[in-house]
Amino acid sequence: MKAAVYRHYGPPSFVHVEEASPPVPNAGDLLVRVFASTVNRTDCGFLSGKPLVVRLFSGLRAPRATILGCEFAGEIMGVGTGVSAFAVGQRVFGYNGVKFGGHAEYLTIAETGLVAEIPAGTSYEQAAPIIEGAHYALNMIRAARVAAGQNVLVNSGTGGIGSAAVQLLVQLGARVTAVCATAHLALVESLGAERVVDYRREDFTGLDNEFNVVLDAVGKSSFGRCRRLLVPGGIYVSSELGTLWQNPVLALTTPLLRRKRVLFPIPRDTREDALFLQGLVASGEFRPVIDRSYPLEQIREAYEYVAAGQKIGNVVIRMREE
Repeated sequence: MKAAVYRHYGPPSFVHVEEASPPVPNAGDLLVRVFASTVNRTDCGFLSGKPLVVRLFSGLRAPRATILGCEFAGEIMGVGTGVSAFAVGQRVFGYNGVKFGGHAEYLTIAETGLVAEIPAGTSYEQAAPIIEGAHYALNMIRAARVAAGQNVLVNSGTGGIGSAAVQLLVQLGARVTAVCATAHLALVESLGAERVVDYRREDFTGLDNEFNVVLDAVGKSSFGRCRRLLVPGGIYVSSELGTLWQNPVLALTTPLLRRKRVLFPIPRDTREDALFLQGLVASGEFRPVIDRSYPLEQIREAYEYVAAGQKIGNVVIRMREE
């Protein structure tokens, strides 16, 4: 099978498309022929080995999993013994941030993992980016215990996490203010944000609004800058570690003050999230935003684009034609 392989941490030039041995499903596994995958910030972090904390999971000196791609959409071609929830021929989408494998023509995933059937009318390219950004957003929203009617500000409403967060918050019944660049105001409004702030023209930290939660989906702000936006007891939650790892530190110390506080939730991967998102896609309440797509042969260009930090929503890799 064709696969995008890397054997050393480094830039996109370290990724090579080559022939690799197809995986064999173990008991309880699905064998999936991959039609589409994505390149996202998670993949870029594991490719570069930065921040260094990722190497605790991927390997200290060299990567253990040499085929990245934590998201995928494809067709089940085989099942291991004991599989009962899926059958050969089903179209599925999923996420695996441990084994990865989406940047190959075939992968295996446990039937109990983050995998679900693709909703009717959804293409493989539309299904591949359903989980990664959305499951991070879900973890942040749940950790902050956002409730209907609360005011929430999303910094960077156009990234994979931010565009998902806006939609999930709206579905929950929150009142959403989102921050983005001038060119993307209409897009973020279409996702359901009640108010959209153009950061090129206005510093969102100067808003008069008082928010129950500030969700920094890109990690380019800080608790110090956003603190004045929060109501008493309000929460700042970020997708990034912050300067000098300040967000995990503040998550430990700010609750002691019983005022405004920081949360830095560790994401939990559960199949229930895949099923929840499957239902939202089927009902039309959630759609992953897609910036552009590349064939597998141009995966280096995809990595370079994502690493530049300017992508809108998600970048899809076409593994084969539908």
